[in-house]
Amino acid sequence: MRALLLAAGFGTRLRPLTNEIPKCLVPIKGKPLLGIWLENLTLAGFGPFLVNTHYLSEQVESYVQASPYANRVVFVNEPELLGTAGTLIANLDFFKDEDGLLIHADNYCLADLQNFLAAHKKRPAECLMTMMTFRTDSPSSCGIVELDGRGVVIGFHEKVSDPPGNLANGAIYILSREFARVLKTDFGETSDFSTEILPKVMGQIFSYETESMFVDIGTLEAYDKANLNS
Repeated sequence: MRALLLAAGFGTRLRPLTNEIPKCLVPIKGKPLLGIWLENLTLAGFGPFLVNTHYLSEQVESYVQASPYANRVVFVNEPELLGTAGTLIANLDFFKDEDGLLIHADNYCLADLQNFLAAHKKRPAECLMTMMTFRTDSPSSCGIVELDGRGVVIGFHEKVSDPPGNLANGAIYILSREFARVLKTDFGETSDFSTEILPKVMGQIFSYETESMFVDIGTLEAYDKANLNS
C-alpha cells in the first residue's frame, strides 16, 4: 500500500531545535523521525512513499537520498504550503485509485501497522477511512474523538478546553479508494484535513486504537518525552 507522508512544516513550537533542522528530521534516540517512519513502514510491507517538502527541503531530500529507502521515495516540493488536505488532494493520483495511507510524519508512532491495516479491511461498509487513535494525557491539546459501539467516529473535538474523553486522533489514516474519489469531487478547495474534512464525514470514519508508544512531536516537552520513553 502506498503512503503519503506529510513532512513540510516549520516546526515552530520546537524552536530552537528546528532553527536549523526540519521537524521531520529531529532525532529520536539518535535516529531521524522520518527515517523511523520509512523503516517501520517498509518492515510492515508499505510503500512506495511520497514525501512533501517545504522548510529546509534540501536537508530532507539529502537525508532520504542517502538512506536505504531512496529508490522508494518520491518528493513533491511545495513553494507555498498547501495545507494537510491541500497536499493530499493535489497528490491523489499517487495512490493509483487504490486505498492509501496518509501520515502526519511529525508523530512518533510505534503502532503495529499490519494490525491497523487489518482493522481497516474489516471496517463497516459505510466507512470511507480508518483513523488511528491513542490515549492522551493532554486531551485539550489534541483532536478528541467520540465513538459509537462499533468503533465508528460520531464526534470530533479539535483542541477544545473541556473535551469529552481522552481518545485522540493520531492523524494517521488509511483512506479508501472510494474516499479518494469523494475528495476529488467534493473537497477541491480544502486546505486543512482535520478542521475542514473530518467534520463532514462523521459516521463514515472507522477507528483503530493503538496501545503502543504514540507522541505528537509538537512541543519540546513532547520531544523530550519521546526520547526518554522510546
